[in-house]
Amino acid sequence: MAGSGLDPQAQAVLDSARRSGRPRPTSLPVPQARQAYRDSRLPTQPAARAMGLRRDFEIPGPGGALPLREYRPEGSGPQQGLPALVFFHGGGWVIGDLDTHDVLCRDLCALSGRAVFSVDYRLAPEHCFPAAFDDAVAATRWLAAHAQQLQIDAERMVVGGDSAGGNLATAAALALRDDAQGLRLSGQLLAYPVTDLGMQSESYRRHASGYTLSAQDMDWFARHYLGDLSLAEDWRASPLRAPDLTGLPPTLLLTAGFDPLCDEGRRYVERLSAAGNAVQHVCFERQMHGFLGMGGVIDEANTAVRLCADWLRQR
Repeated sequence: MAGSGLDPQAQAVLDSARRSGRPRPTSLPVPQARQAYRDSRLPTQPAARAMGLRRDFEIPGPGGALPLREYRPEGSGPQQGLPALVFFHGGGWVIGDLDTHDVLCRDLCALSGRAVFSVDYRLAPEHCFPAAFDDAVAATRWLAAHAQQLQIDAERMVVGGDSAGGNLATAAALALRDDAQGLRLSGQLLAYPVTDLGMQSESYRRHASGYTLSAQDMDWFARHYLGDLSLAEDWRASPLRAPDLTGLPPTLLLTAGFDPLCDEGRRYVERLSAAGNAVQHVCFERQMHGFLGMGGVIDEANTAVRLCADWLRQR
């Protein structure tokens, strides 16, 4: 059973999943896990907002064609210089896709007034680390280089994502900090990001099971993504292990109180602050991992999405 203090609406999500008898995605072979993840997200999402533009296209990537999905808010028109969010979806680098996070991207676009570019990076185990990281960096660089063509402002680009996507955004921001092409991000939006794949924090023990993400789930994801767990020492997989965190863009980092990743998110905030970066941290103490996409059934998810959108407007 989940612990006391969990939001009753989040508890209801857990109870519903338990009654359904649906297996956890990480108990299934990868193809079935991906479908199970898609299916599990549908009942908890809010209604999809109308967009001014929503289109799929491809760019050259390190492993071939890299699919992206662009969102523009209603009423924006063919506006030169719209600020942009480069978004990386969650799903443990193994599951998740453009469709699983479509509603969240619509919300962030509509509420922030930003163009959003969701990146369909390569997934493990077909493409192990650092493939997803390479795609994240390449997509961000390509979008900045083609900003005029895309009618976005390269000086107002933010990277962001949730969970594994937050990990990719974090690592990409570190890689681009010293970018020889002069790309400078204006922010990073991180929702319960994976910052240390060593998986040894106290919250891994405190919230090992009983919630949407378990310690066992994370082990499954890490083994599929890394192949060799010793690669967790690489800062591209574990940004918390980067020796130098100076010079990073302003950051909003959300954590959830009932999440194995809570402590490593908090620790990353502390290191960002100690390195002199502007960082804001909001912990939704009553929530569990993945709640941001559950606005159809959890009211605090909508509060969190609006918080993210308001922060994006300030960038």
